[in-house]
Amino acid sequence: MRTTPLDLLIGRETRWCRRANLYCRRRRIRSLFAVISRLGDGVFWYVLMGALVLLDGMQGLRASTHMAATGLAALLLYKGLKRWTRRPRPCKADLRIRAWVAPLDEFSFPSGHTLHAVSFTAVALFHYPWLAPLLVPFTLGVAASRVVLGLHYPSDVLAATGIALLLAWASLSWLPLGI
Repeated sequence: MRTTPLDLLIGRETRWCRRANLYCRRRRIRSLFAVISRLGDGVFWYVLMGALVLLDGMQGLRASTHMAATGLAALLLYKGLKRWTRRPRPCKADLRIRAWVAPLDEFSFPSGHTLHAVSFTAVALFHYPWLAPLLVPFTLGVAASRVVLGLHYPSDVLAATGIALLLAWASLSWLPLGI
């Protein structure tokens, strides 16, 4: 049987997943990534949107509405892509990779957590650039958590990042000039 470049990439990516997944054998690391992942389910973003409304009134409401609309588009996009690609999660494809938290759905590509985190961060930073020291590390943590916890391949996270940046750019380009 002949090995293709795609086979080599998949093999390398699976090895990266196995290596990253081993970090969760340490309880503190596992707990940290599990908490970050859980917050990335939506809790962090809902609290942020509410805080923006409370702290900045109508401007905060505009920013939060923009984030929510982008989040809805991200949800529809990633659910459609998951149904279309049907890529199994690393923990299902390789029994040496353990899912350290329960997945929210069956398929791997793309990472919905990463797609939402990156798109929310890009939109929020457009409105409030001073939030970067909070949002950028959190978003990186969400993305890393998906691989470390055994739920996604690095390519799922990278693809979700690219899709999210395009989605955020599109949503920003549709804004009225007065905002």
